[in-house]
Amino acid sequence: MATRCAPGVRRPCVLPEAAEAQPGSPTPVPFVVTPAAGRVRHFWWLTIGLIVADQVTKALVNSALGLYDSTTVIPGFLDLVHVRNEGVAFGLLNSTNLPYKAAITTALALAALGGIALYARQLQPREWVARLGLACILGGAVGNLIDRVRQGYVLDFVDVYWNTWHFWAFNVADASITIGAILVFVDLLLVKHHASDPV
Repeated sequence: MATRCAPGVRRPCVLPEAAEAQPGSPTPVPFVVTPAAGRVRHFWWLTIGLIVADQVTKALVNSALGLYDSTTVIPGFLDLVHVRNEGVAFGLLNSTNLPYKAAITTALALAALGGIALYARQLQPREWVARLGLACILGGAVGNLIDRVRQGYVLDFVDVYWNTWHFWAFNVADASITIGAILVFVDLLLVKHHASDPV
């Protein structure tokens, strides 16, 4: 009989229910549980949580503030506003009049998701910093993509400013993408990965 998986074990282990077979029955395919698979599931939950948080906050702002209205959160530093971004992240291309702009920005978002998927396939389970960054980027990209598909624009509501200087209005999805990109760059530039094991 195979032993149960002990906490902290770093190797694949077989559950006894999957390893036992009745006399005369075909040999079952063992169900293998690895610590890496559990960590990957955590990243998926993070992505889903960010999508939900993004959509909920946008819905709350949309119901509480009229278009172009604002309310002060921290005087002289932070306001909540209600603006529509028809461009890409942080208002880029927002003031540009392009034919089929909604279709173009949606296509750009889909292309970015494709790039994320290709990069994710090259990561090893131990590269948790990069996976954490990709989970944030994916959650933000999907959150904004939902807006573009549903209504042709993205709702931005965080206005950070100092005196007369204002940063671009952004939302939870934009913040997630920015944090995720920083984590990916940190992984690429600062985290030292071990060489692949010889075959």
